[in-house]
Amino acid sequence: EGSAGPGEGPAQEALQSLSQRLRVQEEEMELVKAALAEALRMLRLQVPPAALQGTGIRLICCFPGSPAAPPGLPPTCSPSLVSRGTQTETEMEMGPSCPGPPGLSNGPRAPQGASEEPGGTQLEGGGSSSSGTGSPGPPGVLKPAQPPQRAETPRRNSSSSSPSERPRQKLSRKAASSANLLLRSGSTESRGGKDPLSSPGGPGSRRSNYNLEGISVKMFLRGRPITMYIPSGIRSLEELPIGPPPETLSLDWVYGYRGRDSRSNLFVLRSGEVVYFIACVVVLYRPGGGPGGPGGGGQRHYRGHSDCVRCLAVHPDGVRVASGQTAGVDKDGKPLQPVVHIWDSETLLKLQEIGLGAFERGVGALAFSVVDQGAFLCVVDDSNEHMLSVWDCSRGTKLAEIKSTNDSVLAVGFSPRDSSCIVTSGKSHVHFWNWSGGAGVPGNGTLTRKQGVFGKYKKPKFVPCFVFLPDGDILTGDSEGNILTWGRSLSDSKTPGRGGAKETYGIVAQAHAHEGSIFALCLRRDGTVLSGGGRDRRLVQWGPGLVALQEAEIPEHFGAVRAIAEGPGSELLVGTTKNALLRGDLAQGFSPVIQGHTDELWGLCTHPSQNRFLTCGHDRQLCLWDGEGHALAWSIDLKETGLCADFHPSGAVVAVGLNTGRWLVLDTETREIMSDITDGNEQLSVVRYSPDGMYLAIGSHDNMIYIYSVSSDGAKSSRFGRCVGHSSFITHLDWSKDGNFIMSNSGDYEILYWDVAAGCKLLRNRYESRDREWATYTCVLGFHVYGVWPDGSDGTDINSLCRSHNERVVAVADDFCKVHLFQYPCARAKAPSRIYAGHGSHVTSVRFTHEDSHLVSLGGKDASIFQWRVLGAGLAPATPSRTPSLSPASSLDV
Repeated sequence: EGSAGPGEGPAQEALQSLSQRLRVQEEEMELVKAALAEALRMLRLQVPPAALQGTGIRLICCFPGSPAAPPGLPPTCSPSLVSRGTQTETEMEMGPSCPGPPGLSNGPRAPQGASEEPGGTQLEGGGSSSSGTGSPGPPGVLKPAQPPQRAETPRRNSSSSSPSERPRQKLSRKAASSANLLLRSGSTESRGGKDPLSSPGGPGSRRSNYNLEGISVKMFLRGRPITMYIPSGIRSLEELPIGPPPETLSLDWVYGYRGRDSRSNLFVLRSGEVVYFIACVVVLYRPGGGPGGPGGGGQRHYRGHSDCVRCLAVHPDGVRVASGQTAGVDKDGKPLQPVVHIWDSETLLKLQEIGLGAFERGVGALAFSVVDQGAFLCVVDDSNEHMLSVWDCSRGTKLAEIKSTNDSVLAVGFSPRDSSCIVTSGKSHVHFWNWSGGAGVPGNGTLTRKQGVFGKYKKPKFVPCFVFLPDGDILTGDSEGNILTWGRSLSDSKTPGRGGAKETYGIVAQAHAHEGSIFALCLRRDGTVLSGGGRDRRLVQWGPGLVALQEAEIPEHFGAVRAIAEGPGSELLVGTTKNALLRGDLAQGFSPVIQGHTDELWGLCTHPSQNRFLTCGHDRQLCLWDGEGHALAWSIDLKETGLCADFHPSGAVVAVGLNTGRWLVLDTETREIMSDITDGNEQLSVVRYSPDGMYLAIGSHDNMIYIYSVSSDGAKSSRFGRCVGHSSFITHLDWSKDGNFIMSNSGDYEILYWDVAAGCKLLRNRYESRDREWATYTCVLGFHVYGVWPDGSDGTDINSLCRSHNERVVAVADDFCKVHLFQYPCARAKAPSRIYAGHGSHVTSVRFTHEDSHLVSLGGKDASIFQWRVLGAGLAPATPSRTPSLSPASSLDV
């Protein structure tokens, strides 16, 4: 690995380094001699002397007696392919140092008057790097001399310093370049949800530019050129497939529930389905088995929203549903207005769109009226004034609107006895509203407010929930753990407050119910009330007079009670703050039917032989999911953030990379930690086993790839070597099918190739890797996938990519909440794709299951996991599932 042994001093180490550099220089001189001799020979054969006149390129031959070019020089690498007319200004600035034809490389040239430094190589992506192996440079290097009269333009990678200062300045330039890159693009775990039009980037970051040179393709990201060599089996790019793939995706299952930071998120429909939401999807879930029994069941999905759903309300008929979304941006960066959808839960068809352009930031709370068959809808938005508005459901027209309060509003509801009475509660308040006038005429109605007075009772910081009792009284649950009973009384003109309500409410009773805040209240069919606690996680049933009848405690690892819904018989559905949905009753207890992560997700890998996959993220949980049973198989606490993972080919163990430079190997059955190793002190972005399981490659943000030899059972690992040469953090890597080579991408858009079997040697001649076959294809930069990049991308728009095992399609996760499906190979600029929405945040990872029957995608900050069924030509039939077939409206390609 180029490091000194424990017994060697600094002088001995310096001597070895100088000796190694001398050997490298001698080898490079021989290669230059050979290249120049071959170039002169080919010039005599192919280019008449007159053709060199007026080109502005002088060829300097210092070694007329050089031997023939070494093996590996492409037969087409001749100066006759260099065309001044097709080179960009960047290419003319950079000397054509090519593993392949001169003029096609994109690395920056050495300073004027200086030769390349020993051990250096010109890299794809516009960066330069030093190899720890000291291997010679690419064969066939041909350097045109610059005209002496041309003034040197100051550029980031150019210098006019003395030769003795160049090594030091080259290192400082690389460090500055990496620092600037990190400032521009940010690390992967902090990126997401950005406006594409305001994405940072240098000159040319919003352009798309591709140069075709016969044997290579050049694309530009953030103004930096990236050269990719065309495989020898492709005679013309025109023969590659065009159009989107015949395969399609259908949303099969959504793992997770948004209970961490939302309310009004759990209801039971007339059909018995449970309705809740996560990301941009409203899920209709039909539980299987009996109360407290196993999960199972099936899901349907309403996917009409363009951004994250924030709240729900169910119509009194138990069929229609209203769902409100937050504001967002579209793929072009244009703002999207918050809106409310009213839709039919049986057909999943949208019936009405309410409030487009009327709300700000998002929809915070919703409620249907009750006494008049749900003719009206009350909406509170997330603006500074929390505007309260009443709408006609059938016409979609606004009947009344008023500024509510500058404090947050957490709940809203119509009185079940009188639709003119509306109640809101939230931060330090309970407000009683009287809606009058208008008679259904748009804009003619008025809303007046009377503030609830706490009087001798302690005023709480929050009132998160309330419920109407059959006799007209109201119960509120607050952050002090108290349930207050608000009784009705006739209006008194001396009572402080605004408005002219016929009756007012005052506190008539108080009961201390929970330790900590009360997050949920639910009126049962028998007239009893359920309350759910935050800190104590208790679920308590209350009889008349707030007498406690029965209670149960939710296990700590599920979190606090967020929402309660009543199912058939004594069955209850409970949503928790740790994004779990529990099912059961107070007597028998509760078991989870839906579980999910609670924070940003990044790590994903699929099992090599089963329909299982593993996820990890910022909530420090490592979870193994059963894709057949749609359930969590197990989870463990990593104590640190997990960012990447990969199964051993045997499936017996899994490697997990953490944000501290640590990586673990766990037994997938016993969950026992078999290895715990640290490489560097920066986060790990990718771990990948070789196809035969003999090696493990670990890509780090310290710019290195660590290679480990792995025992046959995958339990033990020993350091084999390091791949040193990237000038920025490692983002993706793949193994070749024979397990001897690695292709890697980095944060500054380099594409490098490594010979692991030869001692982690950097392959300088990238042209020779053009025909290499890769066991997986997850690198986002490469000839076979460059067409997935959108027009004008800034280089961070694609977070993850995965080729199917049958090598027919490529799935892509982007920064704009979308999953794409392309044909493979995708080697046409701006290739068309099938686009699938549903995630409410940047999509961080995609992976196909072992038989390509499903695709799994991770949402970043929305903490959602989507399991898509792959349908279409050429794929194996989908594995049978207990999930019913989805209606056409639930699998839209939008």
